[in-house]
Amino acid sequence: MLYTIALLVLLALTIWFTWAYLRERKYRKKPFYSLSEIGWRTTSPPPLDQRTHSIAMVGDIGKNGSVEDDPLMQAVQSWINEAGENSTILLLGDNVYPTGLPPVESFRHPAAIQKLDYQLSLFQNYRGKVIYLSGNHDWNKGRQDGYSFVLRQEKYIIEKLQDNNAYLPRGGTLGPVTWEINDQLLILVINTQWWVQAGFKPLEKKPGEAYRISRDFYPALQALLEENKHRFIVLAAHHPLYSNALHGGKFTVKQHLFPLTFINKRALIPLPLAGSLFRLYRKYMGMHEDMSYPPYRKFRRRLLRILHQYNSIFYVAGHDHNLQYFQVKGNHYAVSGSGSKTNFVAKGGKASFAHENKGFMVLDQYKDGTIWLRVIEPALTLGEEPILAFQKCIYPAPVAPTLRAEAK
Repeated sequence: MLYTIALLVLLALTIWFTWAYLRERKYRKKPFYSLSEIGWRTTSPPPLDQRTHSIAMVGDIGKNGSVEDDPLMQAVQSWINEAGENSTILLLGDNVYPTGLPPVESFRHPAAIQKLDYQLSLFQNYRGKVIYLSGNHDWNKGRQDGYSFVLRQEKYIIEKLQDNNAYLPRGGTLGPVTWEINDQLLILVINTQWWVQAGFKPLEKKPGEAYRISRDFYPALQALLEENKHRFIVLAAHHPLYSNALHGGKFTVKQHLFPLTFINKRALIPLPLAGSLFRLYRKYMGMHEDMSYPPYRKFRRRLLRILHQYNSIFYVAGHDHNLQYFQVKGNHYAVSGSGSKTNFVAKGGKASFAHENKGFMVLDQYKDGTIWLRVIEPALTLGEEPILAFQKCIYPAPVAPTLRAEAK
């Protein structure tokens, strides 16, 4: 009797996993649009000559190739050619995989320099502003010696671009740091890696301006938001506050059944019970870079408590290797972390848009006061025009309905 019950349970689980896998496979690579965004192609921004500023937000570009052979790099180059001098590009961290910029004596140093040089070659004739942020990989994947890694990368980028403000916040500090665009538009940069980093990390707002305790960061940020609440604020970081992907506790059916694929994609050893336990651990306890990891969760909760007091904030991050956009309580939250890698992203939830694809996001400001969001993805063939995957006027922003639907 027990044997029959066990067999029936195993059969039921097999059928369910097969159905879930086939359904996931059918929709996985397709873009998701919420019900309110399905008609996005019917709206258009003002003409290009009415644009006053453009901000590109490119995350996790650290495994990129050269402009000649990398479609994403070509898409960024296309934006640079279009945007002109009234523009800013934010590199949202994880600028070099796998461990940032190692010491000169490391065997990984030449490859890391090459990746940075590929990126920096984009900006040789660029007349706009370049701002690099640091991510967990830039801090040697959060290890004890990560501080020296981020300082080394910062020094290299600043020297190459001949700009002391090309890497923010400076010196591995917390921020927030402001970068003025115009009367309507302001960029704030914060160092979210600080909250999960092991080893030394300077307890400073900026070099020479120390915090008494780390919690002083929150009133400092709130004071800036209050002072500039009449403006549209782009708050740039590395770690997301909303995510339907890995660091937000979302996994594929394959990862559920074959947990060793987290280590090696070819490790197809079925361990369903271990996979389920690992999934629960990542969702509710978290590894160092997951939203559920206690220090990350605490930071996220406190930060959202502040942001929910204001409107017209666009919080953009990388970290998860996909493209996501959320509109929550009058503010906007984006993940633009697929500069060189892609990972699974779940559909639905609070998301207005999600796609497991390489690409980046752009905010365009126009003379009529509107601000438009664009999602740009690389062309399917080298040399062709990049693809517009989504666009929306987000300022002033309409109230998004709660219904959700998957794009067919």
